[in-house]
Amino acid sequence: MKTFAVSAAMAATLTLAAVPTALFAQDVAYTKGSVKAIDADAGKVTLIHEELENLGMPAMTMVFRADEETLARMAEGDDIEFVADRVEGKLTVVELKE
Repeated sequence: MKTFAVSAAMAATLTLAAVPTALFAQDVAYTKGSVKAIDADAGKVTLIHEELENLGMPAMTMVFRADEETLARMAEGDDIEFVADRVEGKLTVVELKE
């Protein structure tokens, strides 16, 4: 029984470790940005963005990964508000404001 409890706790910890930290925040801080370019085939978007406080990054232009659904909601030239985080070590748009 003790082994099962330890295994279950380890599995829960590993599962939570894979979830972006931004998803745990109650008051998600969105960052304003503008879509410069989209490469849907590569799953990437280039954004001109304000400071990313949660990542400690100043305002700049950079490439982010994004899933197919998120990319489909963007178009070049759009002004957006988004949340970015590191997912498997890659900077990723994890949430896009409606």
